[in-house]
Amino acid sequence: MALSIIYILSKFFFDITGEALNQILLIGFLIAMVGFIDDKYYLNISGKLSLQVLPIIYLVVMQKLNLNQLGDYEFFKLKLNNFSIVFTLLSVVFLINSFNYFDGLDGTLSFSTISVLGILYFLTTDENIKVFLIIVLLPILIFLSFNFSIFKLPKLFLGDGGSLLLGFIIAFILIYISKYDDIHPILLAWSIAIFVYEFLSINFIRLKNKKKIFEGNLDHLHHILYKRYESLLLTNLIIISVNIIFFKIGYLSFNFINPLTSLFLFISCFILFLIIRIKFFTNQDIFRRKK
Repeated sequence: MALSIIYILSKFFFDITGEALNQILLIGFLIAMVGFIDDKYYLNISGKLSLQVLPIIYLVVMQKLNLNQLGDYEFFKLKLNNFSIVFTLLSVVFLINSFNYFDGLDGTLSFSTISVLGILYFLTTDENIKVFLIIVLLPILIFLSFNFSIFKLPKLFLGDGGSLLLGFIIAFILIYISKYDDIHPILLAWSIAIFVYEFLSINFIRLKNKKKIFEGNLDHLHHILYKRYESLLLTNLIIISVNIIFFKIGYLSFNFINPLTSLFLFISCFILFLIIRIKFFTNQDIFRRKK
């Protein structure tokens, strides 16, 4: 909740042009409330998702923060047409909960989010968007000081309120950039590759092992890496490095070949990630190694 309050206050201290950007920060408070309620009362998955949908619908419908197309690939253009609102709604819910999946170890979600903010800052030339990204970044840096108890500060955790809020903000800033900045959607997709790949992979693995996909578990990538290397620093470094490497693959293929190749590589890298995830980074693999 603290993050959401800071973001609301920042609206009054920073000059952010554009009603949509301001609304992202304000409506984010409602998403943080959903997480806070979930932390306190342990909502079931249907209740949790239902409460998430309401603030999302407001921004998608009232502020027109919806995806109209997924990019021009020379030979074809991926237009959403009548599926725009439904696709946007599902995509935002997907991303919000993929961020929630990353909140399991100190700093993992915060550092991963910072890697996304850094990539977006690199991509955009819009000064207003850059200011917005900095506004999102600063409270995360302050939170990390508490999360790691630097200077003996009291230890704080993001909780569902913080993780859902960060996913919500990133989801809608991606949509905003896609609509109002001249950045191809596939490049924006590469900026969050690690979140997309891990969310899809872990749910595929759970289905394959006949486990409930939304049930909390220690089968997330950060848990498995931490068990294997027993280093929080190394675990976080690996995850943010992988995300940056994926983005570099996408960025170079986009600029030196073409968008279609970048799209093909995005799908190919996911398949490779899934194969490696199943073969080398599963709970069963860790347990076998320790026997």
